[in-house]
Amino acid sequence: MGAMKWLVFLVFLNIYSPAAAQSGIQVSVFSTTSKTVILRWSAYSGAASYKVSAALSSSPNDAIAFVMFGPNTVMGSISSLSQDVAYTFTVEALSANQTVLGSGSTKTSTAPDMMDPIRTVKPKDSRTLMADFNPKTGATSYVIRVENTNGFFREDSVSSSPAEIKYLNPYTEYQLSIMAVNDAGRSQPSSHVAEKTLLPPPQLSTSSPSNDSIIVTWPPVSDAVRYTVFMYKFGSDTQEKYNTTNTTLTVTGLDAGSLYVIKSLAWDPEGREGEESLYVNQTTRPPTPSSVSVSVVRSNSLAGLAVSWELSQDVYGTVDYHVTSDQNKNLKCNSTSSSCTLPPVGCGEVHTVYVTASNEAGPSHPSSPVVFITFPCPPESLTLVESSEGNCTLTWNTVPYADGYEAFVKKGDGSEATCNSTSNNCTYQCQCGYTYLMSVLAYNLAGSSPEGTILNYTTVPCCPESVSVSAVSADTLEITWTASRGAELYQTRAADNSEVVLCNDTAPVCALSDLSCDSSYTVSITPCNEISGCNHACKSHTKDTAPCMPTDLVLDPKNSSVVSVSWKPNNRAANYTVSAESHSEYGKNGGRTCTTSGNSCDITDLPCGSSFEFSVMATGGAGRSLPSFSTFLETDPCCPVNLTVDQVTQAMSNVSWSHAKAAQSFITSLTSLHGHARCHTQDSHCLMGCITCGTNYTVTVETFSITGRATNCTYQGFSSSPCCPSGIKLYMLASNSLRVYWRSTASSRRTTVEMLGTSSNYTCTASPGENSCNVENIQCGDVYWLVVAPLTAEGSKIPFCPYRLYSVTCLGSNIGTVIYRGKRSVD
Repeated sequence: MGAMKWLVFLVFLNIYSPAAAQSGIQVSVFSTTSKTVILRWSAYSGAASYKVSAALSSSPNDAIAFVMFGPNTVMGSISSLSQDVAYTFTVEALSANQTVLGSGSTKTSTAPDMMDPIRTVKPKDSRTLMADFNPKTGATSYVIRVENTNGFFREDSVSSSPAEIKYLNPYTEYQLSIMAVNDAGRSQPSSHVAEKTLLPPPQLSTSSPSNDSIIVTWPPVSDAVRYTVFMYKFGSDTQEKYNTTNTTLTVTGLDAGSLYVIKSLAWDPEGREGEESLYVNQTTRPPTPSSVSVSVVRSNSLAGLAVSWELSQDVYGTVDYHVTSDQNKNLKCNSTSSSCTLPPVGCGEVHTVYVTASNEAGPSHPSSPVVFITFPCPPESLTLVESSEGNCTLTWNTVPYADGYEAFVKKGDGSEATCNSTSNNCTYQCQCGYTYLMSVLAYNLAGSSPEGTILNYTTVPCCPESVSVSAVSADTLEITWTASRGAELYQTRAADNSEVVLCNDTAPVCALSDLSCDSSYTVSITPCNEISGCNHACKSHTKDTAPCMPTDLVLDPKNSSVVSVSWKPNNRAANYTVSAESHSEYGKNGGRTCTTSGNSCDITDLPCGSSFEFSVMATGGAGRSLPSFSTFLETDPCCPVNLTVDQVTQAMSNVSWSHAKAAQSFITSLTSLHGHARCHTQDSHCLMGCITCGTNYTVTVETFSITGRATNCTYQGFSSSPCCPSGIKLYMLASNSLRVYWRSTASSRRTTVEMLGTSSNYTCTASPGENSCNVENIQCGDVYWLVVAPLTAEGSKIPFCPYRLYSVTCLGSNIGTVIYRGKRSVD
């Protein structure tokens, strides 16, 4: 290998190769060219320098070149090698005295030698160049370097010739060189070859503004001087070519609804054709629909317009047809066939119908307009008027676009009738109490109107029959009748000159209460139902109410048994009956009555001690009034039938009497010239004191009822018993006799003397006017009770004179002395 050359490189420190070394130093190849190899090794501790040598791999021990490096260098290159040759490289660590401390080696080949320039470069399209080159022996692949004057630089790896250089800029000049590559590295680049890419393809946009033209547009292509557009009809062998310097092209005279295939290219200033655009398909708009016809179709309750037209046969692709009406912008339908239905449409509408064909290019011109009038709307405001002749007239409002009308009438019993008219009314026979369902249809050439309003009309109910009006009380009339057809409610009305009374009920009977008494009422029955109202044409009836109840009852007692009864007359003509009903503790027990046509009447023969309820009732042709409000009257209490006076003592008498009807208390009086005695009691007897003996008394009893009514009762006079003698003295007579002496009285009664002893009793009687009496043959030595008492007219002794006690002593067999021992009252 000639002389050795020393090359020094500035390298990085402390860089270690991962390759293994046999003597402690790791060596690896960093890069390789056809004449230079750059090595990298690991640092060796204590090394003063490194020696890198190269030997052919066939003679690894014969170094043909070496390079020395300092102790801090771990990367270096060795040059002046041959291209595409296998070498063994050894790195030795040397001490200061050049002793080998350690070593390492590696093998590699140099890269191929520089290739010949690229033979040819041709543009494939606006972004691709095709490079043709001669292959290099020993190369495993190739690198083509692409660059331009704008600083663009890129290297593409290729495997063979020819090679595509892609992703370049359109219409740009590039310099291309090539390098061979093997396992060791790559060669130096060849000399470059220049070539320019083509103009880019125009970006076409197409449209069809009408059914016989297409517009092609594209953005300007930079550096283009003109353009060529190619067009042919699908299915045709003829291609049309159009040159232009503009960026838009309008082609006319084309077939409607046909597919055209279009492409274009641009020309550069060098006269080269640029890259062709992709094919663009454009269809012309379809032909305008013709022979359009319109009719009405119905589905269930909806109506639509059936629109049909003729189809064009020679059209490409799918054609959509759009049907619209100017009457409603939302009324439209679409179809791909020759018919379409516009749903829904209404009645009484005027439609101007258009049909437009459309494909991907856009719509055609609308067809010639077709004016169509739909079926008329149903008549409204149905009204029924009943006439007195039993006819009903149905009227309605006329509707636009109607040629005539047909009325349908269905009666409640199921019968039906129809009526045709060109006006707005129809008359038919109707009856009371029936429900009629009526409807009216309008029609024209398009058909009849939808079913409109159904008038549900119920004729007024029929008038009731067999009406009966009767008075059930003084202020109530009961009205009955037979049920009438169609009536759901009956309004019964009773009216006089001052008031109206109503009664509403569903039954064929009604009671009108709270009527004015003694009045003439006009009674009418009006049948009604909720739908048709009431029948006010029914016959009325007249009925009088019962007389009014007498008022302001006044009782005027004339004496204890006669009462005059008067009241306020308040009837036009009536007879009055006065009733006096007796009440007692056992209830009613008979009464008294009197009758008159006036306003007063006397009730006679009223018994004492009774309570009477007085009322008046009026009677007339319409019945009886209610009884007047009752007024009560008590008659005076009765007098006791029997009265007895019994004298108890000389100064006291016991008066007793029998039961007196209605008497609750009594005042009994004994009256004389010498004075009187009186007692007030609820009992039937009374003990009266302060009676003067031998006096004639007048006996009266005043009875009082519980309400304070009083009756004075006078009885036969009462004479008190004669007075008991006073001043009694005894005188002894001969023959054991005693003379009893008393103070003289003016009594006309005889006086008796009794001496009652333990073994003997003695009596004597003095004639009226005498004041002494002798008691003979008295046994002495005994005690005697002595009483001197007048005799009653019947000869009995007055029982209440006092007894005196005497002791009669003996003197020998004769009376010695008579000693007074006292006296006692009557037992």
